[in-house]
Amino acid sequence: MQPNILLITVDQMRGDCLHYLGHPVIQTPNLDNLARNGATYTNAYTATPSCIPARAAIMTGMKQENHGRVGYQDKVPWNYEHTIAGEFAAAGYHTQCVGKMHVYPTRNLCGFHNVVLHDGYMHYNRDRSKTSPLSWWDQCDDYVNWLRERAGSNVDIMDNGLDCNASTVARPWHLDESLHPTNWAVTQSIDFLRRRDPSKPFFLWTSFVRPHPPLDPPQAFLDLYDGIELPQPPIGDWADQSDSSRSGLNPTTGRGIVHERMRQKALAAYYALITHIDHQIGRLLNALFEYGVQNNTIILFTSDHGELMGDHLLYKKILPYEGSAKVPFILNDPTGTLGLKSGKLVDDVIELQDIMPTLLHAAAVPIPGSVDGMSVIPLAQPEANTAKWRAYIHGEHSFGELSSHYLTDGKRKYIWFSQTGEEQLFDLERDPQELRNIAGIEQHGELLELWRGRLISELNGREEGYSDGSRLIVGQTPVNVLSHLISSDLH
Repeated sequence: MQPNILLITVDQMRGDCLHYLGHPVIQTPNLDNLARNGATYTNAYTATPSCIPARAAIMTGMKQENHGRVGYQDKVPWNYEHTIAGEFAAAGYHTQCVGKMHVYPTRNLCGFHNVVLHDGYMHYNRDRSKTSPLSWWDQCDDYVNWLRERAGSNVDIMDNGLDCNASTVARPWHLDESLHPTNWAVTQSIDFLRRRDPSKPFFLWTSFVRPHPPLDPPQAFLDLYDGIELPQPPIGDWADQSDSSRSGLNPTTGRGIVHERMRQKALAAYYALITHIDHQIGRLLNALFEYGVQNNTIILFTSDHGELMGDHLLYKKILPYEGSAKVPFILNDPTGTLGLKSGKLVDDVIELQDIMPTLLHAAAVPIPGSVDGMSVIPLAQPEANTAKWRAYIHGEHSFGELSSHYLTDGKRKYIWFSQTGEEQLFDLERDPQELRNIAGIEQHGELLELWRGRLISELNGREEGYSDGSRLIVGQTPVNVLSHLISSDLH
């Protein structure tokens, strides 16, 4: 039988938040062990650092210019011909997603046989001015209904007073730990192992909502980090440190000077959520053993994007800096059939579009021609040949005046802000925290020209008019969704 495939994703976890990669504080024992016995990709990025476009890359294996989502926009239908779940289902796999999908319509299966859904707090579904008090959202979210069956019909995910996007306010989870969304995702994943068709291999996507805010870890995990010395955020020489509008006083801020005790508490809670997830992953791994599938289940762990968490006085995601755009990426193969070198650190630059072809390759399932990504399996083999691997990735995100594009090969990063024309260039080998913008330094002029030329080529022909093939054009109107996706939804 073909191997089982377990895709584990988290929401908003930074790429540096693994003890295995040298983080000075965080505890991730189960992920460390998966990495120790598998391969870790140290230059893994999300091309579009927010939930919806990042998940489009995971589900379709496409570049953002092809899947069409280049910014954050809800309520755009998902009608892709080829999805990762659809391809596995067509190949005879029993498929299930547990947790966050963030697609539209909300209960769209996107090729899965079944989805047990919890997207977290969805603003467009939670607008009670447009729905009845017992809204359709309340009825369609599986976690909320499960929670109310156990904790009371009036319980809601907003009861702890934390905003769903707050990066600066934290408090412990207010109910029993077993009722936390992280535990629920594993409980439901284990239940799938009980209910699955044993005559078929399975593709299970366990999709955690945390460590995305609210920052609400169970008390035991918060205690691991609360009150100890935590890393100070990097502040680049280019960062705006004035905060004249006092944006840091907004608990859902994207930038600003936040009260230091509040920042420390938020960081402690963020780390605690990650360790909580790690422990629950350990619970899921134990269930694989108990159901007799541990040795025949290939595991891929990653995140949809990161979290700036105060880097350069910035919060949340979307922007192209390392804290936001870089993600963890671990491939573990207990079957031994992929030929991975145990413990290998792969520094070739990869992206979320590579997940679909990697997992299809692992299962010997044909990869559709619509897929832009490539399997990362050969990069982790003992005699890896990277001659045909990509030279760099292109990322972007529409975000008003801060709309940006970036290119990186994991060693250098070039950023262009399309509305202002500002350029940044970072030497990530010497300056991994992006403290020094070298774009304006004369001795790096040739390097700047090289990377600018690459972006000119990448954007040539794009509908927004960012490039005419010879120069970048500043001030063109950014869009969140490219027209070919919208037009395809009309037919």
